[in-house]
Amino acid sequence: MMKVPLILLLGAAAAAGADNPPSPAAIEAAGLRQLLTIRRVYVDRLTGGETAAQMRDILISSMDGAKLFILTENQERADAVLRGASEDLVFTEVHTSSDGINAHANLGVRTGGSTRTSRGDTAGVGVGENESDHSAERRHEAIAAVRLVNKDGDVIWSTTEESLGAKFHGASADVADKITARLKEDFEKARKLK
Repeated sequence: MMKVPLILLLGAAAAAGADNPPSPAAIEAAGLRQLLTIRRVYVDRLTGGETAAQMRDILISSMDGAKLFILTENQERADAVLRGASEDLVFTEVHTSSDGINAHANLGVRTGGSTRTSRGDTAGVGVGENESDHSAERRHEAIAAVRLVNKDGDVIWSTTEESLGAKFHGASADVADKITARLKEDFEKARKLK
């Protein structure tokens, strides 16, 4: 199978006529076909917060389990480089609510005609109910945006994934698994394009 750089495919389509630019499907197909030419991948350092290095290691582990490519620590030997950014945040979400019902009534009557006789009636009613609720929940959220870049510098594949955590593993591991699953899915699409 001959390797045709994405830029040449796009250039040929542009030369065919400015009125007839390549369709998004043609661009996607060209990128998917290039996935099949990749044998070795170098996972570059991810930009982002303090947890980006940890996310890189988790991503390498997840991709290694998929066995799509040979993962290398030597960037010169790689056919493509996985680059991107990630963030893994742990925060506390605070919820406060307050409800209340109150009703009051008073009635007072005072009559008197002379200094010796006086009469006074008073009445009062009061009802009240107040309820407040305060809760704090610890949350964990991870997000990563990654792309596979070939030796010519062309982006041939990309995805953005996020997670609040999964049932049996944390948010970072879930994001790495989602990226790997998406890559496997697109790799299978590429095989069907042959």
